[in-house]
Amino acid sequence: MRLEKLQKEKEDLLKKLSDSEFLSNKKNFEEASRRLKKIEEEINTLKEIAKIEKKIKEAEEILAEATDDELLSLAEEDLQKNKALKEKLVNEEMKKTEENDNSSNIKGIVIEIRAGAGGSEAALFAQDLFRMYHRYADNKGWPTKIINTNKTSLNGLKEGEIEIKNKDAFENLKYEAGVHRVQRIPLTEKSGRIHTSTATVAVLPQIKNVEIEVKQEEIEETFFRSSGPGGQNVQKVETAVRLLHKPTGLIVSCQSERQQKQNREKALEILKNKLLNKKQEELIGKEEKERHSQIGRADRSEKIRTYNFPQDRITDHRIKKSWRNIEQVLSGNLDQIIEDIKKEYHQG
Repeated sequence: MRLEKLQKEKEDLLKKLSDSEFLSNKKNFEEASRRLKKIEEEINTLKEIAKIEKKIKEAEEILAEATDDELLSLAEEDLQKNKALKEKLVNEEMKKTEENDNSSNIKGIVIEIRAGAGGSEAALFAQDLFRMYHRYADNKGWPTKIINTNKTSLNGLKEGEIEIKNKDAFENLKYEAGVHRVQRIPLTEKSGRIHTSTATVAVLPQIKNVEIEVKQEEIEETFFRSSGPGGQNVQKVETAVRLLHKPTGLIVSCQSERQQKQNREKALEILKNKLLNKKQEELIGKEEKERHSQIGRADRSEKIRTYNFPQDRITDHRIKKSWRNIEQVLSGNLDQIIEDIKKEYHQG
């Protein structure tokens, strides 16, 4: 539950704030204190919502069992009042979260998608997800740019990154991070057997004016030709750039721009955001990098969502809810799923 996670994070922060070595860094103290204040505010709101939900349940039980007209009338009045109060608190909490995201200077996101378990079918599913998020952003009118793609000969996707330039993108898509699983009959399957494959999704916020210093000697640069599906060269000069940050092992590739210099600048910008993201995760005490915590090992068991084609059903295993019309969802119609997940996380 959301409340339990916040209480655990609060405990971790309090431990850090009692550590003299941690407190010796003034910036650590300021950032941890700000985070602790936000957590305490959200915990109080969630506790208040829980109390209201208890009152709603009590009123519903009275309405189901009572026979006295006056008692029924009071229970109905109490039910409607508490439902309205709960909705008000939930909406305020969602608005506060969005304001916090905006105040942190988030200008957009980079979505990274990689094929997981399942061979060529996993790569085809990764391509489906890549197209789904691209179309979702297009439907919203958000500017997008394909940063990098590594395709297979069957036009599947080994890995790819797409940038979505809108401050609301992170709030809407941050819960998409994790392992997505597909169950369907591949086009190449002659016996009609259903295959299970996975793809991983990481959602990395892009911050304006990132104050992260990256020294030139810390970077190993590689230049290569931008390529299309199946490795076909689409340019005759090496304009694409791959940066390796040697201290952390982070790798960023960019081939979206026409000039090598522009690709390098874009790759460096993404690298700085990844380093900032890593630093923030270490600050709040998580043991793994953001991408690792989102992606896991890409095993079939570590799934957040399953796309079951034979049953035309999409199931999110975190909130235990399902939706129909897989083809529409993969065409970018994600609004209902995203809204349902956001409500559940803000309430739970």
